[in-house]
Amino acid sequence: MSELKPAVVLGIDTPIGLAIIRDLGSRGVAVTGIGRHAGALGMSSRYLHQGLLRASGEAALVAQLRALGRQLGPACLFAISESDIALLNRHRASLSGFALMFADEARMTSVLNKEQTYAAAARVGIRVPRTEQPTCMADVLALAGVLRFPVVLKWANPNDIAATLADAGLALDKTHYCDSAGELAAYLQPYEQVGIYPLVQEYCAGYGLGQFILMHNGQAHYTFQHRRVHEWPPEGGFSSMCESLPVDAHQGQMAHSIALLRELNWEGVAMVEYRHDPVTDTSALMEINGRFWGSLPLAYHAGAAFPWHMYCLFGMGEPIDQQAYRSGLRCRFIIPETKRLLRILFQQHAIADRTLAFRRLPELAGFLADFVRPQTRYYVFEWRDPMPLLADLGQMVVTIGRRLLYQGRRA
Repeated sequence: MSELKPAVVLGIDTPIGLAIIRDLGSRGVAVTGIGRHAGALGMSSRYLHQGLLRASGEAALVAQLRALGRQLGPACLFAISESDIALLNRHRASLSGFALMFADEARMTSVLNKEQTYAAAARVGIRVPRTEQPTCMADVLALAGVLRFPVVLKWANPNDIAATLADAGLALDKTHYCDSAGELAAYLQPYEQVGIYPLVQEYCAGYGLGQFILMHNGQAHYTFQHRRVHEWPPEGGFSSMCESLPVDAHQGQMAHSIALLRELNWEGVAMVEYRHDPVTDTSALMEINGRFWGSLPLAYHAGAAFPWHMYCLFGMGEPIDQQAYRSGLRCRFIIPETKRLLRILFQQHAIADRTLAFRRLPELAGFLADFVRPQTRYYVFEWRDPMPLLADLGQMVVTIGRRLLYQGRRA
């Protein structure tokens, strides 16, 4: 391979950005990370070449990146969050000095808009849960008479309506469960004032199955998959512990996932997320994440080097090494995992999905046993790079201390 280009990672405040730093930096790439504050998670990584504070405001951030591009020369630009990707796509032409490691605006729209995603899924034969889009309370009341409960509410395109809901003082819940027609009507009634309603989707039993694919020119260049062992909140949200699955598991579903991304003319990395029912051995599509996903640390620890593969394929124009990854590896996001345990031990009444049942003592025993399980890894901690965890713990101690001091003064 020719001389490695430097890389810039916008958004090193999360375990996703930290995993990208580690994956690239450990392979000799000079990584510049941009975080919102000096205590950003990735700032303390041994693999970070240079850490910068993010400029305030859209115009200032773009100017900061352009100046950085002139300083570095040809470089690869990674972005983590959907909001940052949308921001950078608005200025894509002015960032031509970078090789951009994220999808363009049209492709991002095709996966952020669930109606477009579900239509494409139907065309390639992927099961989609029954999903209805009410436009008024009359629709809601009509649906309440025919739907099978429980149902799950989610927004078709949350980025587009976030500001409208915020202005009206309305919640933008990623998901919300309703167990009866009365609960559905009561929850949606406040949204009548803005005339915007979330999708109403049939409940799908099972566990979260994630299939991760690097696409280029209609071909899948690397694949990986995991199952969600635990989620926060327990009824479903994001993964607090996940486990890598063998490459030969769910092969038929992987073929469907690749076909779906090909149907969307996708370029780059994507996570195709399903709810898989082991009783019926069927999977229902939930969504596509058209970016580096929250459980990327598992892929990193397992040897599925998506940031590096993306860098090689799109940044350097080089073929990627089809190195096998480790299956059976678990990765824990310890703070959400602890919150999940506490919810199960002391607040089971607050778990929205009432079809779920948890046994307290086995959950506690499993939580402790995973600390000594040889195949357990962590979203933040890594023996070769311990400082991000130590710095994060230090920040937590300072934050808690300030909060206690403030409460003491008020008392």
